Amino acid sequence: MKQKLIFFFLFTASLVNAQQKPSQRWLDQKFSMFIHFGLYSVYGGVYNGEPVRRGYSEQIQSFAGIFSDWYASTAQEFNPVKWNPDEIVKLAKDAGMRSIVFTSKHHDGFCMYHSRYTDFNIVDATPYKRDLMKELAEACRRGGIDFSVYYSLIDWNFPQAYPISSHNADPLTEEHYRFNLKQVEEIMTNYGDISEIWFDMGSLTPTQSQGLYELVSRLQPQCMISGRLGNDWVDFAVMADNEYPDYKLGVPWQTAASIFSETWGYRSWQERGEVRPKVEEKIASLIRVISRGGNYLLNIGPRGDGSVVEFERDVLAGIGKWIKANAEAIYGTNASPFDQPFAWGSVTTKGNDLFAFVEKLPAIRLSGFSGKVSEVLLLASGESCRFSQKGNSVVIDLPQRISGEFIPVLKIRLEKGFKVLPSTVVAGNVLSPQNATPVFGHSSLNYYGGYKSLIGYGWRVSSGKRAGSPELVYTDNERGRRLHIEIDGKTQAVVLNGGSPRIEKLKKNTVKWGSLYRKPGRGVFGYVEEEGMAVVNVRAEDSGWEPVSHFRYGEPYSGHSGGGRQWKRGIYVAQRSIPHCTFISPEHKIRQGDCPSSPPRGPESIGYKTL
Repeated sequence: MKQKLIFFFLFTASLVNAQQKPSQRWLDQKFSMFIHFGLYSVYGGVYNGEPVRRGYSEQIQSFAGIFSDWYASTAQEFNPVKWNPDEIVKLAKDAGMRSIVFTSKHHDGFCMYHSRYTDFNIVDATPYKRDLMKELAEACRRGGIDFSVYYSLIDWNFPQAYPISSHNADPLTEEHYRFNLKQVEEIMTNYGDISEIWFDMGSLTPTQSQGLYELVSRLQPQCMISGRLGNDWVDFAVMADNEYPDYKLGVPWQTAASIFSETWGYRSWQERGEVRPKVEEKIASLIRVISRGGNYLLNIGPRGDGSVVEFERDVLAGIGKWIKANAEAIYGTNASPFDQPFAWGSVTTKGNDLFAFVEKLPAIRLSGFSGKVSEVLLLASGESCRFSQKGNSVVIDLPQRISGEFIPVLKIRLEKGFKVLPSTVVAGNVLSPQNATPVFGHSSLNYYGGYKSLIGYGWRVSSGKRAGSPELVYTDNERGRRLHIEIDGKTQAVVLNGGSPRIEKLKKNTVKWGSLYRKPGRGVFGYVEEEGMAVVNVRAEDSGWEPVSHFRYGEPYSGHSGGGRQWKRGIYVAQRSIPHCTFISPEHKIRQGDCPSSPPRGPESIGYKTL
């Protein structure tokens, strides 16, 4: 009998210490509340009687060009007397949220807690005179949900920080970095257990990222640290704002979303529309995240008086009603085990059960697994559904009466569990990137330098042998790297430091490099439309691709990015007006590059990844 082995190689650069991260509690949260509340909430997106339509409303100081002293004087009228932390916690719990992430300090530098290191805070600068964040942390503990904080790494109020800029990704001066260390230490010390700290913005050096990471981990060893701290000193990846990846990730991750993508802070003139379509939109987004193994962080933006916008309250109530009926398919589940999505919807798993989120009615076909289905239930009501199974495929008929319901969820029970059948099985003795299933992560050097990264390979192998001695082949540049190797569910760590060197010689003309092209990416994180396409026509009219001239593989390349700054030592762009560039060869796959603020330190740090 042939034995099937699953090899799962995962490259990681995570800090290895005594920490217990991520905790199962954090992974199982699935759905949390983000709160953007601060001095900017007083403005409500309006300055001098006119709506400020450019940018997010929580950054109105920057987009409206408000002088710092004028903005600071707003603290004298910031008195959120309608803020009720226990009601906020109840709202979150009723919505099905398991934690709250609160803005301790946003880019304006105003602290929503009592900081010892600046009087620009809600206790010392406002008539409110109370530590609002401490009261919320205590309310979370009373309510039995986790408390977390957002902390902006840039600060427009700190005199020795970089001033307001258009991109918000400035480096930190040494004085500003030390200031951040002191503030993060007081937050980690004075506000009880903190589930996660959501760093944002800035462009830190690797040493600065490491320093903040180690500080938080020392004071609160289980506190999860967000990807936007940068330089991969992180515990969980963070997607771009309101971004939903169409692929599974092999790392803990989170999508942060706002009710309306135009803003996070309160906007008085926002056109809100009907509640039901927004409820359905956010439920669909939640499903996209959890079915790919992530956590969903949905934001509200209270008014300056502390009251919750009624529309946002009603949206959360609608989401909570749907979640309550389908909670079993959400909390404590795992991502879809299938390599490819289904046309009818998404899947999560728990134990021997599959949960199907049906977005297209009336009948669904689930295939690509082995196992005997014993029962199919409509999760919200417990009603049985008719089904027929033939081999590795089951067809399920849904009751006609649920055609008007939004995304019904099915519980598919299997007698003795199930196994997903691999789409590709390697029959030979050589495992390579060409016959592997890629494992993706999401790396981040800084706020603008986030990109989909390749962190590992998975193979499903058919072999007649019950045992073997695999040989790992790696280059000298990879020496010292730590791998996690998983075979049939058993994992072991391996450090690449052994073996004997050997020279591999290729026949002449067996490797041929194509021409290289570049293109500025879209949005903050520099995505391009062509990602994932098998063939890209770089010469198409209005494609946006341009050739990279005078480039030679293995040789230093220098040029100009168009903004006057040079490229040095490899392929990367040190130019913030083009925060992320993508390079492509017509004969090869897309290569995406991040844009570090300083040159890489060696050949192994060349600023592009091959996907």
